[in-house]
Amino acid sequence: MSVFADACGYGLNDSIDNRTITMKATSLFLLSMLLIFFSSPAQATEAHQPNIVFILVDDLGWSDLHCYGHRYHHTPHLDRLAAEGLRFTAGYSPAPICSAARASILTGKTVARLGFEFVTKNTPGRQSLDIDVPLLTPELTLNLPTAEVTIAERLAAVGYQTAFFGKWHVSQHYQRRYLAWHPDFGPKQQGFAVAGEDFGDHPYAWDKKHPPSPAPGGVFPRDSMIQRTADFIRRQADATKPYFLMASSFYVHTPVKTRCRWLVEKYERHLPPDAKHRRQRLEYAAFVETLDHHVGTILDAIDQSGQRENTLVFFMSDNGGHPEYCANAPLRGSKWNLYEGGIRIPMIARWPGKIDAGVTSDTPVIGYDLSPTFVSLAGGDARGVDGIDMQRVLREPSWKPDRHLLWHFPYYHPEKTFSKAIDKIGVDDFTTSKTRPQSALRKGNYKLIHFAEDDRVELYDVAADISEANDLSQSHAEIAAQLRETLQQQLDAMNARRAVVWE
Repeated sequence: MSVFADACGYGLNDSIDNRTITMKATSLFLLSMLLIFFSSPAQATEAHQPNIVFILVDDLGWSDLHCYGHRYHHTPHLDRLAAEGLRFTAGYSPAPICSAARASILTGKTVARLGFEFVTKNTPGRQSLDIDVPLLTPELTLNLPTAEVTIAERLAAVGYQTAFFGKWHVSQHYQRRYLAWHPDFGPKQQGFAVAGEDFGDHPYAWDKKHPPSPAPGGVFPRDSMIQRTADFIRRQADATKPYFLMASSFYVHTPVKTRCRWLVEKYERHLPPDAKHRRQRLEYAAFVETLDHHVGTILDAIDQSGQRENTLVFFMSDNGGHPEYCANAPLRGSKWNLYEGGIRIPMIARWPGKIDAGVTSDTPVIGYDLSPTFVSLAGGDARGVDGIDMQRVLREPSWKPDRHLLWHFPYYHPEKTFSKAIDKIGVDDFTTSKTRPQSALRKGNYKLIHFAEDDRVELYDVAADISEANDLSQSHAEIAAQLRETLQQQLDAMNARRAVVWE
């Protein structure tokens, strides 16, 4: 094991003096020099460095999988992954929205520290809403700065091959093409030696005027993005270096349109006739099962490579489910807000022989923990991040570190139709609600949400009240005050950008 194995991140509860953080080139040079100094090539080869396959999916709700209790979604491959590994019941995304969550996951830093709290756009500027609102939101962030050190760069510094396939979405849309990688800010500029830009068979790839024909009964269409991923894995059968692969799926993001009409017909028989938003949910169920099939293709490739025993597979969603398609119950809220439906997500880890099979953990874990965890177990330098090394919880699922989790969303949503969105955020609304600037902190079982417009807080015991139905901010005023103070101190320490009153 490398001398870096015991290195740990600062953690969210510690402060980082930004003046002491060097630029990326200097950081990577020092990492490489330290590795050479402390480890001979023979020692590096002998060190136990697992392959890491990180599957990040898009907009999958916490309760969307059968192994998380869904009544009719058929997800056999992901259920098998959970049965063979560890299923987190309190896994969290760092943000309720795509770009911010991905930037945080890649760097191990909170969105508040990064100043990347929303989705990337084509051009700089500020939000433009269809009605006047009380607060002025921060300027939009278009790109993850190349000075930030990603998981891929840290792992490359300790000898890993690195590869990325799928949805990037932390750079501005190149040449105004939605999700097109910007050549100055794409995966290859952030440590991924191999990278393939490919929509696969997601509707993003379809010609709107001439969509592809329906798939034959019982057949899933070939997805080129998934095939590229599987091909890369199979090529590692005789590799002498470990690899880090990030498979970033476009599923189950809108537009929810499936070529598998046979799957929609299948779910016609399972979904009650009077189900709310029935037509959308039928299409969505087919989308979820298609995603599961893609995960199965990746898992099969790992088996075919002969590297199953030496491969950590980590699966999670980038944020909560879309309110027009996903029944996020029992969670309140959805994608875009900081109630549990927006940030609590399915999260599964499998590593044969290292992680016990068929276990669950209710330890709160968040996406910015992945960088220090992956890098530390690979023997790399995991310092200078907000997340913490969660290797222990992989071995001891009941272990709970003394820490807190933080979220920050200083924006409004939806932008173009804010005036038409519903005001109240409930459970299974099946429509987009008004999300206003807000921040949140979870400490132990308690979660506090601060709403910037009226400087108001809500407090929930999310272990006992997962639906966040009982606001404890008055009955537990002392706890609410303590968490509010901690939240504000952390945001100040991170130089968080805030929504402010118009001048």
